[in-house]
Amino acid sequence: MIVAGMDIGSITTETVLLRDGEIFTSVILPTGANSRMAAERSLSAALEKAGVIQEELAAIVTTGYGRASFAGATKMITEITCHARGAFFVHPRTRTVIDIGGQDTKAISVAENNEVRRFLMNDKCAAGTGRFLEVMARTLEIDLEDFGDKALEGRSDIIISSMCTVFAESEVVSLIADGVPIEDIARGVCRAIASRTVGLLDRIGREKRIAMSGGVAKNQGVVRALESNLNLPLAIPSEPQAVGALGAALIAREVR
Repeated sequence: MIVAGMDIGSITTETVLLRDGEIFTSVILPTGANSRMAAERSLSAALEKAGVIQEELAAIVTTGYGRASFAGATKMITEITCHARGAFFVHPRTRTVIDIGGQDTKAISVAENNEVRRFLMNDKCAAGTGRFLEVMARTLEIDLEDFGDKALEGRSDIIISSMCTVFAESEVVSLIADGVPIEDIARGVCRAIASRTVGLLDRIGREKRIAMSGGVAKNQGVVRALESNLNLPLAIPSEPQAVGALGAALIAREVR
């Protein structure tokens, strides 16, 4: 039996195929301006990679902000539930999940049976998300992929006082004009994101076994800042961006 899970996000769209309960293949593609077309491209790429056709799929579950855009979905599930299921599948001891995606940050408390107990999301502002990091990288004139490495090279504890994207960008511009090293500014940005995220965790009652999903989990600067703030290591899946799609695929096995 083959099922599909799709996480149609604001920046990327992920598709995971499961065959008999095991990960068969996965694909990550940019979403672009049209989430429906992104979902279709992502699913087609995953099917081609796996060497199967859509008619062989027993079920397709979609999640993410664009989950309603794919007409062929068997069911739509919130990303809160899907990230909890996906993180728990990869790390069964997980009791708290941090998901930092393109446009929001989620703190999720997970029970022993992998059910969501409670969760919190950041407000509508993109502060501390993938979009926020994109703006900061552009302002610092570095590639987003290099942001984490630059932050790890920083030595000074620069404070970014505003987490509003617009005001934080102004702060960064001022720091650059003052001659503050790029590495120290990047470190300050990562520390600010970590502080905001830990604030969400504290409000849901964090437990020690914490997993992190979402594209920002690939940023080692943010990961290290979080681990330092929490004083414990985070469980990072091998492909943190695909955790939501994995959770959706796991649920697809139950709704077929």
